[in-house]
Amino acid sequence: MNDLIQQTVILGGGFTGLFTAIHLSRSNYPRSVILIDREERFRFKPLLYEYFSGQMEEPEVMPRFQDLLDSSGVTFVQDEVQTIDLHQHQVTLASGTSCPYSNLVLALGSVTGYFGVEGAKENALPFREGKDAIALDQRLRECLIQAMQTQDMEERRRLLTVAIIGGGPTGVELAATLADLLPPWYEAMGGQPHEIRVVLLNRGAEILKGDINDPLRDTAREELQHRAVKVELLNEAQATAIRPDSLDYEQGDKVETLPAATIVWTAGTSTHPLIKDLPIAEEKRDRKGRPLVKPTLQLLEFPDVFAGGDCAAVEGNSLPPTAQVAHQQGDAIASNLQALAKGREPKPADVSIRGTLMKLGLEDAAANISNQVEVDGELGHLIRQGTYMNILPTPLRDLKLTAKWFTEDVYQDYLEPKVTGKTAKVVAGAVVGTLIARKLIKALGDEDKK
Repeated sequence: MNDLIQQTVILGGGFTGLFTAIHLSRSNYPRSVILIDREERFRFKPLLYEYFSGQMEEPEVMPRFQDLLDSSGVTFVQDEVQTIDLHQHQVTLASGTSCPYSNLVLALGSVTGYFGVEGAKENALPFREGKDAIALDQRLRECLIQAMQTQDMEERRRLLTVAIIGGGPTGVELAATLADLLPPWYEAMGGQPHEIRVVLLNRGAEILKGDINDPLRDTAREELQHRAVKVELLNEAQATAIRPDSLDYEQGDKVETLPAATIVWTAGTSTHPLIKDLPIAEEKRDRKGRPLVKPTLQLLEFPDVFAGGDCAAVEGNSLPPTAQVAHQQGDAIASNLQALAKGREPKPADVSIRGTLMKLGLEDAAANISNQVEVDGELGHLIRQGTYMNILPTPLRDLKLTAKWFTEDVYQDYLEPKVTGKTAKVVAGAVVGTLIARKLIKALGDEDKK
């Protein structure tokens, strides 16, 4: 490595990568910073449902990196990483460019895992990126139009059936959203909304089993039954093959076939291929193949390299791959990079789980605050919206979007109800919801949550 090069390179613009860059830009970091991502836009995944349903627009949920990093001093490079050479301190990009570094941040996230299920990669739609939401929207609208045009009852039933594979948080949230969204879409075309089917296949005996959202399981299961159409939940059902027009699954001792024109895969993730290729021994990885990092988020054998989010595991401390964890890790990595640049020792990252949020319908959500308080329904929706608006990148965007959200969603929908007899109740609900959201937002940003 050229000792004169004092350059920090961040690979991946998810929560860990982007917030590492943002915190470095705000702390007078003395070294140059480059953020590399293959996409043009940041993907705020928790709000991807709002983008899909039309409740939020693309610039809000997926702002351009160039806009987010404008005047920050961070250089954004849109390119794809080809190789990572930890010994030579160098990253090679698809464009042929080589990027030497003095410090590297691995924030590449994970990739969709299909686990060998026949036809899954070819025939099922993922739901991880903005382009996935666009593809799903197009598929669903085409199916609804075709259903209106066919007289074949079996074909119509297939066209109006959506199967979601995976009973984790993404599968549950997407199922609830579609069960509220599709019936009015179809009814507006002249169809019968009750003909819409949303089927959720869950491999385990319970949805959200072992997930950070486990405390919200009962609420989620109940809310799936109270959507515009009920979500059909198939527990202990394992997909075995996916075709363009149907899927096979095992349930008990039987193999069943479900005709469905739209099949969405949310059943899990795998370690990023570039992370798998790193020269790190198996004993220094977790069971998923992710490299272990010290509490300071440095690789065990490469202290000049930091890693966080979905592509690393903290040694002796199991953390869920959630946005709030990645967000806090980005802050911690930036602080430790600053410490190294100034000759100080890095400190262990102080990452805590401060609550969980789940979208359970278009205007419905559940919030679990520090495993002590659970709020659901419209108030849960307000808390979820307010919390995520608060952590959207850059203060200016926060201010503009929160103001827009409050005006459009809270004031117009809650503070100006059409039925005057319910005014007092609605106003009280909105005010309480907003106050709870503010308190939760403060708690999420408080070093001492107690």
